[in-house]
Amino acid sequence: MKFILNEQPVELQGVALDTPLLYVLRNDMQLNGPKYGCGLGECGACSVLIDGKVARSCSIPLSVAEGARITTLEGLSPAATAAAKASVARDVQMQMLGQDAIDGANAAKQATPAVSTIALHPVQQAFIEEQAAQCGYCTNGMVMALVALFDAHPTANDDEVKLALSGNLCRCGTHVEIMRAAARARELIAQGGNKAKKAA
Repeated sequence: MKFILNEQPVELQGVALDTPLLYVLRNDMQLNGPKYGCGLGECGACSVLIDGKVARSCSIPLSVAEGARITTLEGLSPAATAAAKASVARDVQMQMLGQDAIDGANAAKQATPAVSTIALHPVQQAFIEEQAAQCGYCTNGMVMALVALFDAHPTANDDEVKLALSGNLCRCGTHVEIMRAAARARELIAQGGNKAKKAA
């Protein structure tokens, strides 16, 4: 089983082809952007892009990935993902080692760029600017749906945005903020194309 995951070639062996793609992404590939929500492909929390189209990874078998190009939330800005993981690892290490480790960890922190200075995808940047998450569980699906929409139609209007998001559930009621984030993403894309931008 071979496919491209976040622009990296992947070859899996020993995984049943009927295993839900979500399980492989989260358990085998350690990618936690896609979430398990309903397990039926109805809430959108598990959304990924397969060959540029939104797909519900909880209800798609691994066999569908053969030869495909899969993008998860982490793949939208690999540098930001790596920096965030490094920052979390340093914080955990400091907690485990105590006060003595703080000086060394602070020196290492200064050598690594802050996540806020690393390029983000315009949709990710817009979600941050518009504070379009409350609990954050639906955010993966909302972001991935908007990325797919704006990749295909960079000037998509509000009605097209609503249609693209219609299969994603947000139980916290942040729909107004999500629509503002979509409008902001459209602006960011118009300013510089559909590429990652430096966070403010």
